[in-house]
Amino acid sequence: MVAQDQMVGPWQIPVADCAVTTASLDSYHGEAMSIGERSPVALLDFAASARLAVAESITNIAATNIGDIKRIKLSANWMSAAGHEGEDAGLYEAVKAVGEELCPELGITIPVGKDSMSMKTTWEENGEQKSVTAPLSLVISAFARVEDVRKTVTPQLRTDKGDTRLLLIDLGEGNNRLGATALAQVYKQLGDKPADVVNVARLKGFFNAMQTLVAQGKLLAYHDRSDGGLITTLAEMAFAGNCGISVEIDRLVDDLAVLFNEELGAVIQVRTEELSEVQAVLNAENLANLTFDIGTALKATALKLPATAQPYLAKNVPNCVAFGRNSLIKCSVCETTLNVQTKNLQRKKTRITKAYPHF
Repeated sequence: MVAQDQMVGPWQIPVADCAVTTASLDSYHGEAMSIGERSPVALLDFAASARLAVAESITNIAATNIGDIKRIKLSANWMSAAGHEGEDAGLYEAVKAVGEELCPELGITIPVGKDSMSMKTTWEENGEQKSVTAPLSLVISAFARVEDVRKTVTPQLRTDKGDTRLLLIDLGEGNNRLGATALAQVYKQLGDKPADVVNVARLKGFFNAMQTLVAQGKLLAYHDRSDGGLITTLAEMAFAGNCGISVEIDRLVDDLAVLFNEELGAVIQVRTEELSEVQAVLNAENLANLTFDIGTALKATALKLPATAQPYLAKNVPNCVAFGRNSLIKCSVCETTLNVQTKNLQRKKTRITKAYPHF
């Protein structure tokens, strides 16, 4: 039975980090599944792309009640243009990076997988020989047994739990590399230095810390940082909670790099009264200097960034997704299309009237 699908919260926003099912109708034991992939990074660094795929599958599944990281099993789906110049060497480099180095250090196995080694196509058009070659891609599927599916934490921000704080855990350790990010693609660039796994021990410690906090019920919301960077992570959490956020990132140095880098990490929401207990768990896993208190959730539907600045609303952020009951998925360009496509879906998923206030 499905306990958690891609839709999150009473407003059914498709931002879930993983899927969770129960083993049977009369049990809270179950299974969790997540995916990790960073194909664009392979254009700059084959090994980094593979490492990030494995690491992202772990950060995606970390907010479920699994226990020991060794319980996670991976399936690796490799795609490469075998025989194309440089691709065979790149594939070897990527396989070695995860098969001989990263996964053994994490204590995780890859017992199954598949491959597609013909990711190049050629044809003749008007007497001219043409070809398209796809970059090396590794898609990781992670699976694990879940002790209690009820303890799964989603990206939905909570405004009904009293005073709360948002903590950024930066596993990129301040590198803030922008190569092969969504931001770079928007500007039709690739960059030169992509994100990578900086410290395997800290990645493992991060997973252990999240497992402790999940088991203790200390997390109100959780969302890993990946495609789009921190700004996307925060926005998706606010969408799921139908609320606003107030964030202060000035002390993280470069605002643009901090907001849009796609290094490993996550944002968690915790009760203010439990902040010291949460920090103690993070400290025990050597994550203290990677954890930043960046703000709080707001009942008012606005994004304040930094906390003292003018809130970003639909009226002064054209062509962007805005916050609020009347503009949760409002876009000045395609508002009508989005509303038509989502109203009936939300109504069916919730089976209650919470979908109506948006429209």
